[in-house]
Amino acid sequence: MAESVERLQQRVQELERELAQERSRRVLGGGDGVGGRARIEKMSPEVVDSNPYSRLMALKRMGIVNDYEKIRTFAVAIVGVGGVGSVTAEMLTRCGIGKNGGLEEGKPVDLVLSCVDNFEARMTINTACNELGQIWMESGVSENAVSGHIQLIIPGESACFACAPPLVVAANIDEKTLKREGVCAASLPTTMGVVAGILVQNVLKFLLNFGTVSFYLGYNAMQDFFPTMSMKPNPQCDDRNCRKQQEEYKKKAAALPKQEVVQEEEKIIHEDNEWGIELVSEVSEEELKNSSGPVPNLPEGITVAYTIPKK
Repeated sequence: MAESVERLQQRVQELERELAQERSRRVLGGGDGVGGRARIEKMSPEVVDSNPYSRLMALKRMGIVNDYEKIRTFAVAIVGVGGVGSVTAEMLTRCGIGKNGGLEEGKPVDLVLSCVDNFEARMTINTACNELGQIWMESGVSENAVSGHIQLIIPGESACFACAPPLVVAANIDEKTLKREGVCAASLPTTMGVVAGILVQNVLKFLLNFGTVSFYLGYNAMQDFFPTMSMKPNPQCDDRNCRKQQEEYKKKAAALPKQEVVQEEEKIIHEDNEWGIELVSEVSEEELKNSSGPVPNLPEGITVAYTIPKK
């Protein structure tokens, strides 16, 4: 019995030494790639098993992105690493983002991603970003877990979270009072994965400047419906920093040179009609007159699509 215990203790010590060596090897970035891989200093389009970025670099070869390597120079802060935030962080890492993680004091970031699950936290992020002029993206999944959305918020240029607040926020209702004992919100990993996917997709488009970045993109899982829209900032927003950012944006927009719109004259095709071809209406003027009815008196600017003919 004593010998068995001694052998077991020796084996434990051996495993501990092997584990310490493996940890040291991973920190130094050495080894043959088994159980760990050294950090790749430069993205390469070379298609080999040891290069995880070859398919990403193909976007550059196909003309989708001009400079995909630039992704490694960006820093993204993720607030909230639950169902949406954890998937978002994993996707950004796989896409080769330079830095992604939580907020650190004094650390400049290119984009803030809100993946929190309550309005109080969203309003806190909104207040901080308005004060700093920090661009951020908000995301969320509904309580019944079958719909979600993402929203790009550029302080001063687009509506902030306080410009058109949800009823709970506008009415100053404490969210805690809405929760009932023993009742929780639904959670569906598929919906969270879809929302995280469209969030990261818009992050890439925004940072690498390709495609169209949605200011608001919704997702309805019941109907596979993806509504989009954009909202202008509210001049009477309750957030004073939002109003301040709006004024600064107006000044910047006014200072930009105005682009003149040049209207090209419509070119006449087949001006020389050597065969004498004419377009003749199949309906005579008399028939057209009989198919129309009186036009009602309407306010200025309103017209009818059609009129009801007299019997």
